[in-house]
Amino acid sequence: MKKTIALSLVIAASMGLAACSKSEEGNAMNNAAENVTNAAENTMNAAMNAGENVANAVNATENAANAQ
Repeated sequence: MKKTIALSLVIAASMGLAACSKSEEGNAMNNAAENVTNAAENTMNAAMNAGENVANAVNATENAANAQ
C-alpha cells in the first residue's frame, strides 16, 4: 500500500514538472521574440534620434553664423 502511494506521488510530481517545463519553454520563446522586437525598435529610435541630433547641430551652426 505504501509503495503504491509513493509511486503515485512520484508520478504526479513528474507530470507536474513536465507540464511546467513546457509552458516555461513557450514563455521563454515568447520573451525572446519580444526582446528581439524591442531591440529592433530601440535601434530604429536611436537612428532617428541620431538623425535629429545632426539636424539640430546644423541648425545651431547656422544660428551661430547668422548671429555674427
